[in-house]
Amino acid sequence: MTQRRGLVAVAVAALLVVAGCSAPAIEPPTASAPSSGGEAAAIPNGDFNDPDTDVLGWEDGYWYNESISVEQSDGLSDEELRTYVARAMARVEYIRGTEFRKRVPVEVLSREEYRNRSGGSGGSGERSGYQRWNDQVWEALFVTGESQDSGSAISDTRSAAVAGFYAPGDDEIKVITGTPESPTINNATLIHELVHALQDQQYDLSKPKYGGDTQDEQLAVDGLVEGDANYVERRYAQQCGAAWDCVATPESAGGGGGGGGGPNLGILLTIFQPYSDGPVYISDLVDRGGWETVDEEFETPPASTEQVIHRTDDDPVPIEYRDRAENGWETFPEQGEGGSDTVGEASMYVMFWYQARTTGADTIDPRSLSDTEGPYDTYNYDAEPSAGWGNDRLYPYQQGSGSNAEYGYVWVTEWDTEADAREFRRAYRAILDTQDAEQRAENTYVIPTGEFADAFRVTRSGTRVTIVNGPTAGDLDDIRPRRS
Repeated sequence: MTQRRGLVAVAVAALLVVAGCSAPAIEPPTASAPSSGGEAAAIPNGDFNDPDTDVLGWEDGYWYNESISVEQSDGLSDEELRTYVARAMARVEYIRGTEFRKRVPVEVLSREEYRNRSGGSGGSGERSGYQRWNDQVWEALFVTGESQDSGSAISDTRSAAVAGFYAPGDDEIKVITGTPESPTINNATLIHELVHALQDQQYDLSKPKYGGDTQDEQLAVDGLVEGDANYVERRYAQQCGAAWDCVATPESAGGGGGGGGGPNLGILLTIFQPYSDGPVYISDLVDRGGWETVDEEFETPPASTEQVIHRTDDDPVPIEYRDRAENGWETFPEQGEGGSDTVGEASMYVMFWYQARTTGADTIDPRSLSDTEGPYDTYNYDAEPSAGWGNDRLYPYQQGSGSNAEYGYVWVTEWDTEADAREFRRAYRAILDTQDAEQRAENTYVIPTGEFADAFRVTRSGTRVTIVNGPTAGDLDDIRPRRS
């Protein structure tokens, strides 16, 4: 997807509404006590006196249920910011049942400064191997086309959506605002990022197991990490106005304009999947065994988005692959896992949804995105053509270099049953049909014009569907020769 950065709070729902995708209203249950399994918070006396030692539910001079004098209409002063953060930390402790080990500093960034720091992959000069490799991944998903830079599209989408982030290397929250001279912080953003700070203090988020070599692994781990943060954020929202007074955010305050090229809906929906399915995943863990079960999950994070979407322990089916390309076609061996990426069930769902919504492809009903389950679920990523996923490996290929380079890919997908494989192939063929693909030979199709103008060979053998892509039909046998 992109090189991993800090853990973020994504203000996606509003952007999807603006783009014409309705976000379901959240109807949380009534205020409740902390979930079982975590340590019980201390109880303040009537005067909210400070405890003799640091206790759960009290931080830096403030109890979780203590009133504070903070008003954001004219921005936050340094003293107000410290007070606001201290009580929010106490509230995260109360909900999460876990103690912060140290105070969490907050830095305010303008959105322009954030864009400059995060950077895109656009610009002049030779594009890196990673950028060219990743372009093929997003083109295979029919989200960005041949003339589009996937890195810039990802950067523009993130820049428009990110409200704040926690940088594990800096041990600091960075809040993005359009008014850095008089900053305001949304309660949800602050609580969300404080959960990431707590996770880092407890689990060390810089460990390799919280990274991921493939797009699917990154999204799966984010389902745990971001799901935890979003779940606590929702639990916090349930208390606001019911049991707790919460600091209001002025309506005029926001993150400022996104700038850049604006959000790509396919990328946006992919990035948002952990924030949507993750809280449901965490809620299920908490219901089964309290916060100790979540702690155990952080020891062994989920391996695929399938596990997060369906709350299953099924492991991906191993896929063996041997490169047999000819006539100068080669993989990108330094990228991904030996040159391959795994896009996973969530990204496949987005492919089918995005093409249905933008081109009318007969893949899934795009309205099914709103078929949600319960107060912690925002969007639905479960659909027939992507369910039954067993594994996939996508190998981008290149021939030549510089401006004369040509590109293609081999995408091997494995499914639980032959019926699942047939349904995936049917829906994929529907995408080709809506792109005006012409059949040139058995299982071979050519899209003659447009952003996805290429040749495709789509074959099924049992539970496996293999897609070979190249500039022309003649290139397909060079990229992946047919077995004799």
